[in-house]
Amino acid sequence: MTNASAPTVRAPAARATDPAGVLGLLAGRRPLVMGVLNVTPDSFSDGGRYFDPEAAVAQARRMIADGADIVDIGAESTRPYGNAEPVGAAEERRRLAPVLPAVCALGTPVSIDTMKAEIAAWAVATGASIVNDVWGLQRDPDMAGVVAAARVPVIVMHNRAAADPSIDILADIDAFFARTLAIAERAGIERERIVLDPGVGFGKTPEQSMQVIARLGVLAHFGLPLLVGASRKRFIDTVSPAPPDRRLGGSIAAHLLAVLNGAAVIRAHDVAETVQALRVATAIRAKAETHGQGTPEGRE
Repeated sequence: MTNASAPTVRAPAARATDPAGVLGLLAGRRPLVMGVLNVTPDSFSDGGRYFDPEAAVAQARRMIADGADIVDIGAESTRPYGNAEPVGAAEERRRLAPVLPAVCALGTPVSIDTMKAEIAAWAVATGASIVNDVWGLQRDPDMAGVVAAARVPVIVMHNRAAADPSIDILADIDAFFARTLAIAERAGIERERIVLDPGVGFGKTPEQSMQVIARLGVLAHFGLPLLVGASRKRFIDTVSPAPPDRRLGGSIAAHLLAVLNGAAVIRAHDVAETVQALRVATAIRAKAETHGQGTPEGRE
């Protein structure tokens, strides 16, 4: 929530080009890996492990060395299962100030994971190349304007205040994105700069989260890149019980299927393992295409 005494949100200066090369990455054929960096004390996935600025920057370096294409930094927990502590803009910025500039200086594109236009504007001015809004431009009325003025890519995520097991979740996501894209168009956000995230785990039952991955192709009609972040999410625990830090196998399984179903970006905590899995899967698929679908080697 923006402090009442804070000045009106000022959008950062427009960028006429794509200095971080993000649009080029999104236009590529291989799936991208976005590494998660939580500068929070209450993340569901790592329990504040990178709340200390030095630890956060060191983790960013590791993720980049492990192959992360993008580093996604958030300083307010948006844990999808409730009990997250809301953070004011001043505190969010205080947490980011010693981390964001240092990570941006590493040279890999950085996205700012925030629900606040004020923080998005500051982060982009500080060096962030992408805005990642978990409420899809539908929570903060200034967010679309900030993104449009800055001319940076934006990730818009589907979200709900609460899960409703009675609804068709893909139809709900479809309608949500239609509203978001209308907001983006009115604000002047170029369509080529938009990435859609169906929000696995957010406002969804575990069953609905699995449906989202299984039916991801339904969203292809938007003609926009799709991001999937299934990393360590609760639905994995409902299939194979394990605490968040023991859900690597389930995370990789979900992400490989998401890529098969059309995901262009994977948001993950375990970057090295995710990069390796995607590279091996891509290499195997290339062999299948070369030798014929499903034809065993040596038996053509």
